[in-house]
Amino acid sequence: MRVLVLGSGGREHALARALHRDPAVTALHCAPGNPGTAAIAQNHQLDPCDPTAVRELAERLGVSLVVVGPEAVLVAGVGDALRKAGIPCFGPDRAAARIEASKAFAKEIMAAAGVPTAESRVCDTSAQVEEAFDAFGPPYVVKDDGLAAGKGVVVTEDRTAASEHAAGCERVVIEEFLDGPEVSLFALCDGAHAVPLLAAQDFKRAYDGDEGPNTGGMGAYTPLPWTPPGFVDEVMSTVVQPAVDELRRRETPYVGTLYAGLALTSRGVRVVEFNARFGDPETQVVLDRLATPIGTLLQACAIGGLDPSLRPEWHPGAAVTVVVAAEGYPSAPVKGDEITGLDEAAATPGAYVLHAGTKLDEDGRLVASGGRVLSVVGTGADLGEARDAAYAAVARIGLRGSHHRGDIALRAVRAGA
Repeated sequence: MRVLVLGSGGREHALARALHRDPAVTALHCAPGNPGTAAIAQNHQLDPCDPTAVRELAERLGVSLVVVGPEAVLVAGVGDALRKAGIPCFGPDRAAARIEASKAFAKEIMAAAGVPTAESRVCDTSAQVEEAFDAFGPPYVVKDDGLAAGKGVVVTEDRTAASEHAAGCERVVIEEFLDGPEVSLFALCDGAHAVPLLAAQDFKRAYDGDEGPNTGGMGAYTPLPWTPPGFVDEVMSTVVQPAVDELRRRETPYVGTLYAGLALTSRGVRVVEFNARFGDPETQVVLDRLATPIGTLLQACAIGGLDPSLRPEWHPGAAVTVVVAAEGYPSAPVKGDEITGLDEAAATPGAYVLHAGTKLDEDGRLVASGGRVLSVVGTGADLGEARDAAYAAVARIGLRGSHHRGDIALRAVRAGA
């Protein structure tokens, strides 16, 4: 199997790493990739949001599968162009990807499918926004209707701040606040059937104790020992499969990863959001635990041959990932500073480093090129061991002004102590 991975972040490095370890994958390419993927795959410099360029590259390489990482690539219609050319693609068409590209469309799908979610209002004017605030009260939940790279959501007790965020968006969805911990669950879909992966939890706020602004994600861990028995089966039957069925009914079959962001509320499971791709940084920990070869799974989805009774096998133990972010992230990340200590970090027992926002400068130095620079993954027999390994590796990395959260998976570890 010859595979092309589209994207350049930590999620794509994690995907490439998993595919590289699959014996069925005979050639691995990334576009554009990053310095980390260059060590295990052949990188190709192009704009992954350019459908024609991606199709031409896939044809030239003779790939049997294209795996799409970022949501913007899907919304640009790359999946449509590949399928039209007869190239199997893991990732939905533009129409189905609206489940992430438009919060309003996602709410429409959930309502039609009977999927439990927060009450909401779609607002196009400031007057509508204020009426919704009056109806739902604080904490105020304001979501940009369009794509915002994981940073389009504001949850705040400050009505002025909520109004300002809404004013900066063309269209917003105002929701009731959902109490309870949040969980991410990925499901692999072939247009008709869906198979779950491990549940994970990510950390959206920039600083310890869930303080600071929302980010694309500062860390994640799996497994989640505190989820109730039967949790995954419940989500598949009440959330994922109904959404897949509704999209199929609308003749927009969903092929790829359907990401369900969930809240375990006092009233039961509720959907916070749907995403149309693997989540970042949850992918880093979920794929670390996956024992079933990933290439065969993704190709089965792309060609419509996923066995709905399949349950992937998993390595025992746990995984924790900690994101090392650039100075100023998320508002104004500083780029161009040199990164050091990666060899020492990689030598940490039970740990390894995935590149996210890195590049080689003209002098061949590895430097920061984005807000989330590295994902450091720790593994172990339990969450405590995995967490210790991740933070031991993080301590060996040098990047001026960088920051990371120190409490990834800490509550779960303490609860199990």
